[in-house]
Amino acid sequence: MQKKFYLTEKLPPYIFAEIYELKQQAIADGKEIIDFGMGNPDSAPPQNVMEELSKLALDPKLYGYSVTGGIEFLKKAIVEFYHRRFGVELDYKKEALVTIGAKEGIASLASAISDSQNYICVPSPSYPIHTFAFAISKSNTKHIQAFSANEFLQKFKSLVENEHHKPQAVIVSYPCNPTTEIADISFYEELVDFCRKYQIYIISDIAYCELYFSTKDKPHSILEIKGAKDIAIEFYSVSKSYSLAGTRVGFALGNRNLISALYKIKSYLDYGSFTPLQMIAGLALSSKNDIYLENLRKLYQERGEFFVKNFAQELSWHIDKPKASMFCWTKLPHQFVNLSSFDFCKKMILEAGIAMSPGSSFGENGEGYVRFSMIQNQQDIAKASERLRKVFSFKI
Repeated sequence: MQKKFYLTEKLPPYIFAEIYELKQQAIADGKEIIDFGMGNPDSAPPQNVMEELSKLALDPKLYGYSVTGGIEFLKKAIVEFYHRRFGVELDYKKEALVTIGAKEGIASLASAISDSQNYICVPSPSYPIHTFAFAISKSNTKHIQAFSANEFLQKFKSLVENEHHKPQAVIVSYPCNPTTEIADISFYEELVDFCRKYQIYIISDIAYCELYFSTKDKPHSILEIKGAKDIAIEFYSVSKSYSLAGTRVGFALGNRNLISALYKIKSYLDYGSFTPLQMIAGLALSSKNDIYLENLRKLYQERGEFFVKNFAQELSWHIDKPKASMFCWTKLPHQFVNLSSFDFCKKMILEAGIAMSPGSSFGENGEGYVRFSMIQNQQDIAKASERLRKVFSFKI
C-alpha cells in the first residue's frame, strides 16, 4: 500500500506544526510554556458580539447548511465597512465573497487560477499560505527577497521588466506578517499602475489592517486606487481585528473575474461558515465597535512597547518597535547567531519554556529572525525575559 504521496512529499514540514509538537513535549515534561508563537488573540471579542452569539446559538433553524460565498447580511456588512473605512464602493453581489478565513480564501483562489504554465510573485519573508497555496495547486512561485514595501516593489518591477514570461499575479500583504512593515498610498498607486500596464493580477492580504498605532501609519486598501478593481482582489478578516479567529470568517473583495472564479471553486468545496458565526461577524463590522478597535490597538501598542523596552533592559536584545500588527520581528540575539532560527526556538522552548516562531517559517529571507506574538500580558512578558536571561547567561 502506498505510504508516500507526491504532494505531501513535495511540501516541506510545516514549521508551525513542529513548534506545536515541541511545546506539547515540553508541557508533557512538566514545563510551563509562555507562548508567543501563534498569533492567536487572547482578548475577548466585542461584548455585543458575544451576547448575540449566545442568542443565535439557541435558534435550531440556524444549524443547517449555510450559503456558499456568504449570507447576504454579511456581504452587505463588509461592503458597508469598506465604504466607511476606505471610501471604496463595492457591489456586494458581484464584488464581495465570504471565505472561511482569509487563509482558506487565498488557498481556494490559488486552486481556481493556478496552472503549471504560470507563476506567482511572492515576497520573502511572508505568511506561508502566500507561497504554499500555489505550491499545493501545482503552480510556480518566484520569491522576491525584500523587507520594506518599496524595496519589494522595485525588485518586482525589475523582475517583470526583464522576464519574457510575465507572472500571472503578485501577492502583497501590508501590514506584513511577520515583519510589521506597512505600505503607503503611493506604493499602491505605483503597483496598480504597473500591473495594469502588464496585465498582472494583484492579490492583497490585509488581515492586520486595523492594528495600527498612529494615524499617519493607518493602512490602506488597494481598492482605494482608481482602476484597482480591474486587476486586484483583496482578502480581509475579522480574526485579528475583532478577536474572532476561531469563527473562521474572512472576505474576498474586488475584481469580478477573480471573485467569480473563487466562487465557482468554493461551490464545489464548502457551504460556508456556520450561519450564526457569519451573523456575528456582520455585527462586529458595524460602527458600534469602532471604540473596541481603538482599545485593541492601544493594547497591542502598549504590549509591543513594553516588550521592546523590557527585552532591551533585561537581555540587551535590541528589538525595533512594531509598526503595526500584533507582532514583534527581530534578528536572533548576538549570542545565538550560530544557530538556525528553528534551532534557537527549539532551545528556548526546551530550556526556558518560551515559545516563539522561527523566521525560516516565513521563507528563506526570514532565516536569522524570530517573530513574537503580543498575546501575553506585561506580567508574562517580564516573566519570559527572566527565564530567557538564565539561558542567555550561559552565552554571555
